[in-house]
Parts: sequence; C-alpha cells; structure tokens
Amino acid sequence: MSIRPTTPNCFLLDLDNTFYHYPPAHEAGMDASTKMAKTILNVSEKEFLQCFKDARSEIHRRLGGTASSHYRLLYFQRTIERLGLGSQLALAFKLEETYWAAFLAEAKIRDEAMDFLDDLRLAGIPAVFVTDLTAEIQFRKLLFWRMDRYIDWVVTSQEAGADKPNARIFELALAKLGGVEGNVWMLGDNEERDILGAKNAVDATTIHFKNTGEQPSPNADFVVNSFSEVRKILRKTGFPKQS
Repeated sequence: MSIRPTTPNCFLLDLDNTFYHYPPAHEAGMDASTKMAKTILNVSEKEFLQCFKDARSEIHRRLGGTASSHYRLLYFQRTIERLGLGSQLALAFKLEETYWAAFLAEAKIRDEAMDFLDDLRLAGIPAVFVTDLTAEIQFRKLLFWRMDRYIDWVVTSQEAGADKPNARIFELALAKLGGVEGNVWMLGDNEERDILGAKNAVDATTIHFKNTGEQPSPNADFVVNSFSEVRKILRKTGFPKQS
C-alpha cells in the first residue's frame, strides 16, 4: 500500500490457523484418536479414517454453516455408528477428549503473536476473537494459551448462529464493543471467511495471514506470514497510540 494506513479503532481476530498452524495440531489429534479406536474397537486405521471422513462430510451436509457442523463429538459419534457399532456414547466422548488433548499439546502459538496482543492491550485498542466452531472448545483453546489475559471479547459462530462469512458474526463483535466509529481491522487466514467476510460485513481493513503453500489473498489490504510483519504494518499507522 503506497499511502499510510489508518490507525485501527478496533481489531477483529481469527484464531484457528492464524495464531497457530492448524494442520500439525489436527494431525496429532487424529493420530491419537485413531490409535485409541484401533485398540478399543479392533478396526484398521484405514477403515476408521474412511468412516471419519464420511461422517464429517455427512454432518457438514446436514449442519453446514453452523458451529455444530465442526463439532468433533458428533464426528466421532457418527464414525462409530458408521462402523456398525451403535453410538457408544462413552467412547465418543473419550475419542473427542483424546483428540483435543493431543491437538492442544501439539499446537504452538506463533512467534510474536502474544506480543501483538499485548500491543493492542497497551494501546487501548479493543480486540475481539471472531471464530467459527463451538464456544466450549474455542474457550478451552484461549484459556489453555492464556489469551484471555489480553482481550475481553470473543464471538463464536455458535453464539452468532452462523459461521463466517455470514455478516452476523462480525456485526455481533462490533455490537459487543458498543458500536465502533472509525476503522475496523480484521486479521485472518481465510480468503472467503475472514477477508471477504469482514470487508463485506463491516468494511474492514484486512490483513491476510498467509500460511506456507497458500496463495496470497487478492482482496486483502495487506498480506503477511508472521506477526512481526503485522506489528510492522501497524507501526506505520502511528500504532501503538501514545498515552
């Protein structure tokens, strides 16, 4: 951008695959739950993973666009049912708990991500995590990483009643702040959900966090691959504000 960007009056933040790299965490979770299923159910890894894939697709078709369509407990319940073993509720819970325990153990917050959140806090610029999935697991992630110390507001797609890019989730975030006059900024990794979603819903200035191997967003105002770059962009706006 050739002109100096305007200082944000608030920041909307995606969580998954933005503040940490999602694929390795998901792989660790699936590996742990698959090993458990092989031991308890005596099924092959291939059979379990195929049933999981089919269960996930089925639930997405049925519940697409809602937080419940991402709910791992439903995936595992339906996987067990597709294996012809009934619902087995206790095992479904155990597989979900195993998945998330391994997921959180593997997920690593990106360098300078916490420094960025601290920048926002010290500058007095309100920030809201705007994230898909259920409130329970997103709260669990934020508490596990102790991100709740840095920001006061969270909006999940479960609370908003729709996944991004639906405008409701972005509008609810601004409503929690009491309305925002001025520049809304959005940081996220997904072109459709985060970049176009925030632009169309609240006319946000957008930063695309591009993960390795991804194409840069053609619609974002900025494209970065590290939080040091995010902080550098913001310093050009006069950020953080001086008290």
